[in-house]
Amino acid sequence: MYETQARFICVVCGAENIIDVDLSGGLDQEYVEDCDVCCAPNKIHIHFDDKYFKAEVSSDFDE
Repeated sequence: MYETQARFICVVCGAENIIDVDLSGGLDQEYVEDCDVCCAPNKIHIHFDDKYFKAEVSSDFDE
């Protein structure tokens, strides 16, 4: 079973953030999460496999 929370480091200020992961959102998810400290938007991409999920964070919104 997957954890329902993940940590990411803000690409702007470097602060660690904890987010809830919605397991019902599918195997590939992408959304924007604001940093709890500096409020900068962070693009989060999550991919689930058999046992784990991988989260990638970027600030590139031109993709």
